[in-house]
Amino acid sequence: MQSLTAPQRDQEELLGNIRGRKFRDRLFAFAGLMSLLFALITLLALVVDLAMTGGPRLSYEFFTNFPSRFAERAGILSAWVGSLCIMLTTAFCAIPVGVAAGTYLEEYAPKNWVTQLIELNILNLAGIPSITFGLMALGIFVYKLGLGHSILTAGLTLGLLVLPIVIVTTREAIRAIPNSIREASYAVGASKWQTIRYHILPYSSGGIMTGVIISLSRAIGETAPIITIGALTFVAFLPTSPVKPDFPFVSFQWLKDPFTALPIQMFNWLSRPQEEFHVNAAATGIVLLLMTLLLNGIAIYIRYRFRKKMKW
Repeated sequence: MQSLTAPQRDQEELLGNIRGRKFRDRLFAFAGLMSLLFALITLLALVVDLAMTGGPRLSYEFFTNFPSRFAERAGILSAWVGSLCIMLTTAFCAIPVGVAAGTYLEEYAPKNWVTQLIELNILNLAGIPSITFGLMALGIFVYKLGLGHSILTAGLTLGLLVLPIVIVTTREAIRAIPNSIREASYAVGASKWQTIRYHILPYSSGGIMTGVIISLSRAIGETAPIITIGALTFVAFLPTSPVKPDFPFVSFQWLKDPFTALPIQMFNWLSRPQEEFHVNAAATGIVLLLMTLLLNGIAIYIRYRFRKKMKW
């Protein structure tokens, strides 16, 4: 057998190295594909099982009835109204503060160790377990401030929970704006605030809104914090109407009312031994899942529309 020369051996070694790298690439792609399929199949199986169990229970009466000790008469009226009120309160508490804080940190804050310490703490807050926020809210809002087990307390608690997410996504959206936009604005004599007001915030509003909606879709499914602050498990009434016949025609009494929410109602029914209540819990899970998917769908649509408008 004819022996290989040194250049030929180097070429064979190089080809073998390339074949090995390509094999590892294909192996990694296969492992990633299998992991993705496993996750999707598992999720699909859970969703199908949930739909088959709770789907037949979904009806007009299920959405318009109050909870009952009879499973066939029980509904989620107080739960979905409570979730809606809590989400409105959370949005009013978290969005203005989060967007303002993210704008300040990205555009105004000096780059020193104090700012870095604040940024580090915000990132750490985003990873803290949600029940910790519930314990903190129990001590501050319920006991210190005397807000009680109310919708306002729940909204403030979930507002604190999603505030770090809103701040981080606001900063990322603002950071994605090219510096040429700022320089062009300064070149025509605009102040810093005018640049932010008329250029930075409008151009980054798609990313900011996406982060806000995703954070709200997380908050709507949270159970631990609102259980900790004392959410009721059986509520057969609705919050006070925000509109009243006398001047000033607007009432904020509903913020002080007791509440329940979809995750709490689902948890309550699952804790009962009767199989019929488990069916109701599955139907509530479908409603909660559809609301989360709807919010995420809105976020994807907003991001797509704003990206189409960007021309740089």
